[in-house]
Amino acid sequence: MGYAAYVSADFPIERLKKRPDFLACAQAPACAKGAVLVQARDRADDRPLVRAGFTATKRIGGAVQRNRAKRRMREAARLLLPDHARPGFDYVFIARGGVTTRPWARLLDDVKSALIRLAADREAPPG
Repeated sequence: MGYAAYVSADFPIERLKKRPDFLACAQAPACAKGAVLVQARDRADDRPLVRAGFTATKRIGGAVQRNRAKRRMREAARLLLPDHARPGFDYVFIARGGVTTRPWARLLDDVKSALIRLAADREAPPG
């Protein structure tokens, strides 16, 4: 099962791999913090499951740089999603410039801030 389930989470976390899932998240609220853009979509189903996807465009660099960016975001998500994700949501992490050179502590702070902001926006009353 590999990355699919974390030990510390009270709910399973799986990877997004199919293009339609990424496109659906593109229509959802997003928050950009530092070197990461995070999109969060409520799936509106009954499964208590969190799914996460990772992407880096060619603007980040060549294949080596894009893979490094995705590895760093995957590790940040592995550490932070169990505490800050909401079951029933899909999250897409998009690398922005500097994600490969950003100090690890700042990258973690970027991801954590984005997840907290998205959660606060969901809980805010409309208007």
